[in-house]
Amino acid sequence: MAQIRPYRGVGAPERVAQRRRRLLEAGLDLLGADPTPADLTVRAICARSGLAARYFYENFSDKDAFVDAVFDWVVSAIAATTQAAVAAAPAREQSRQGMANIVRTISGDARVGRLLFSDRLANPVVVRKRAESGALFAMLSGQHAGAAMQVDDNEPVKAAGHFVVGGVAQTLSAWLSGDLTFTPAELSARLAAMIDKLSDPRLYLD
Repeated sequence: MAQIRPYRGVGAPERVAQRRRRLLEAGLDLLGADPTPADLTVRAICARSGLAARYFYENFSDKDAFVDAVFDWVVSAIAATTQAAVAAAPAREQSRQGMANIVRTISGDARVGRLLFSDRLANPVVVRKRAESGALFAMLSGQHAGAAMQVDDNEPVKAAGHFVVGGVAQTLSAWLSGDLTFTPAELSARLAAMIDKLSDPRLYLD
């Protein structure tokens, strides 16, 4: 098999990765736009990224697979930075630091906030991905709470995980839409304070 030569010093795998990143950024631009697009087309994605359609299909089988990848890309990034912020904080500050990182991220990049939390974005793939990621974060939140309080995983712990994830998501959605007027610092402090109220082990005993 003939080797593929580097183009302008950039190897083929790196060029593919760069094109994929440009497409994902274009997807975030379009899905996180205000107003959100009524429909997302391959033509619009390619125009936004400055790439030909063949490069879209080099990476994605169709639009749904593309939206799925954009959502996972954004969630992975915010999950990684939030986990790092929590891990670096003392136990009593972990809720505050986790919320501060999430709020800082969505206030610093409105596209991320709209993709993850806006109630105006009705793309069916995004709706499905939000449900899937919410279930995952609820499970992880419940596991973290149970470990921190030395309580075995049970239905109350699972319920608390869903309560936290759903409540935080709805509050962030209301904040992004202007229904809440907290500053970012006030919002993260308020969310952390409410989450910390759930740290009473008695709440998780059958």
